[in-house]
Amino acid sequence: MELIAASVFYEVAALLALGAAAGLVALLLRQPLIVGLIGAGILAGPGVLGLARSDAHIDLLAELGIAVLLFLVGLKLDIGLIRSLGAVALATGLGQVTFTAVVGFGLCLLLGLDTVTSIYVAVALTFSSTIIIVKLLSDKREIDSLHGRIALGFLIVQDIVVVLAMVVVSALAAGVGEVSALGGLLRVVAGGAAMLLLVGLVIRFAAEPLTARLARAPELLAGFAIGWAALLAALGDALGIGKEIGGLLAGVALASTQFREAIAARLSSLRDFLLLFFFIALGARLDLGAIGEQLGAALVLSVFVLVGNPLIVVAIMGAMGYRRRTGFLAGLTVAQISEFSLILMAMAVALGHVTEAALGLVTLIGLTTIALSTYMITHSHRIAGWLDAPLRVFERDHPWRETAETGGMAAEAAAAPDVVIFGLGRFGRAIAERLRARGLAVLGVDFDPEAVRAWRRRGFEAVYGDATDPELVATLPLGRARWAISAIPSHAGGLTHEDHRLSLISALRGERFGGRIAVTAHGRSERDELLGRGADLVLLPFHDAAERAAELVAVKPEG
Repeated sequence: MELIAASVFYEVAALLALGAAAGLVALLLRQPLIVGLIGAGILAGPGVLGLARSDAHIDLLAELGIAVLLFLVGLKLDIGLIRSLGAVALATGLGQVTFTAVVGFGLCLLLGLDTVTSIYVAVALTFSSTIIIVKLLSDKREIDSLHGRIALGFLIVQDIVVVLAMVVVSALAAGVGEVSALGGLLRVVAGGAAMLLLVGLVIRFAAEPLTARLARAPELLAGFAIGWAALLAALGDALGIGKEIGGLLAGVALASTQFREAIAARLSSLRDFLLLFFFIALGARLDLGAIGEQLGAALVLSVFVLVGNPLIVVAIMGAMGYRRRTGFLAGLTVAQISEFSLILMAMAVALGHVTEAALGLVTLIGLTTIALSTYMITHSHRIAGWLDAPLRVFERDHPWRETAETGGMAAEAAAAPDVVIFGLGRFGRAIAERLRARGLAVLGVDFDPEAVRAWRRRGFEAVYGDATDPELVATLPLGRARWAISAIPSHAGGLTHEDHRLSLISALRGERFGGRIAVTAHGRSERDELLGRGADLVLLPFHDAAERAAELVAVKPEG
């Protein structure tokens, strides 16, 4: 027994080391962690290194990872958030899911897949990864942009569709081995009703006071959350609705509490750790010998996801009155499939509804679309510029809804300013207040509608717009402006072709802007490069603030 335990420990240690190495490679290639972990699973599988041999232990950790993942999804699905979904999020989310499922089903049939497999694969193609998209948008600081808000809205709609798909699959699972399908259905209904009643009682009477008491000891709150997720996952499995739905309902039970963000923050690392084993198990199951036979189908379906999903979003948003650029930037967020796609197919394999080959096909599609869409989203503004003319067909003559949602914040309506400031955060606001105190007229520009409204409430002129959009600069009243200042936060680590500062400098110079251009930088190396690329002044906020603080501290007190 001790020998077996030691061998399992060595195996898990080797898998963890392999997963860390694969994650590092993914990081260097600027890819999401999921790509590296599936690659680690392929390497650990029997076809390469043969490290993953303790299937029972790996599967146990993988199931815990899925339960925690769905628990965290459930934490986001509070009733108030679902009620607040806008028309565009609902229409775009459901429209994209329906389009992808119907057209994907037809493509699967044309590729020679059987009907049941085609249904599962088509549904799997409809899901996009909320985790990956939120990470990419956060890195680009576009979560609060108009297209970022819309994308998050229809990703929540997709999460709800995921829940429904899991419920259907769980119902099918309950029917396996039953004397009749009706018996399985009744079991699912009864189990689901019991779980919903329990969750409703917890929400109504226990969730808030219990989490408030546990929050006094943050470690205990995290431990309770893990235990609660595992308990309801086990209860869901016992009642016939599945571990996945049980874990998700555990999250829903705590979603309305004031501590849900704290719980999510503490469990996100554990989720990533446990999901490592799910993706390793997934990669280890891939039959490398059969991959060659699936490359053609994977390529066709990957192109469909990479091209078809964004275009249907652009078409729907264009019809609803949004600009083609906004629709395209939002649409790129659905140009990949999700970890839930792989979980759904793994459930289907466990039920015997599809073969391992179908799981391998969806895994290949996932690797392809996640890898390519990451670069597409990273360079989204440049791609939008390239495709501006072809996408014109999707835009109405008057994009009325975008105009309404941005409060009629058109650049043409703004008065001619002395200074234009791009970026209405704390740094931009501080500059504007001091310039106005010196008698200068200031115009603010930001792609967050809420930030623009907040500026207007403070008495500033402000317009909605994206500093990387060449069309925006052409509409700004720059005739008498002496300065254009970029106060938009930027990442440390050097300039890239997608850098908003370079885009802004290029657009201003292209419009023959006669004033001077100031941008922010993190260090002197960036400053020198920006000066060489056309900036007249480079601000170093942290360095400048430290210099000013040192001056104030060094002043000798009078007397």
